[in-house]
Amino acid sequence: MKIKGITITLIDQVQMGNDPLGNPIVEDKPVEVSNVLVAPASADDITNQLNLTGRKAIYTLAIPKGDTHDWENKPVEFFGQRWKSFGIPLEGIDELIPLDWNKKVMVERYE
Repeated sequence: MKIKGITITLIDQVQMGNDPLGNPIVEDKPVEVSNVLVAPASADDITNQLNLTGRKAIYTLAIPKGDTHDWENKPVEFFGQRWKSFGIPLEGIDELIPLDWNKKVMVERYE
């Protein structure tokens, strides 16, 4: 049996231009990312993140190899709810990781 992830929606922001004062005008752009593994955060991850950042990790996402999206502090949608990634995504070297995923990012409940 082969492991397969789910499709989640990453809410990316795209600059659409500048306002009269030169400030960027951004628009949310939903992007579907397939084959993402979603796992409950471990007790150690929850405790460490609370102590380090004050944020409560709920899930850890495993991002497929070859993905080039920016996952830092972005809203994501899956399981019919909205979440927000936090922290810097951890990435491994593709050739040294045997499965289809080489990056992980933690998410908290989006409020």
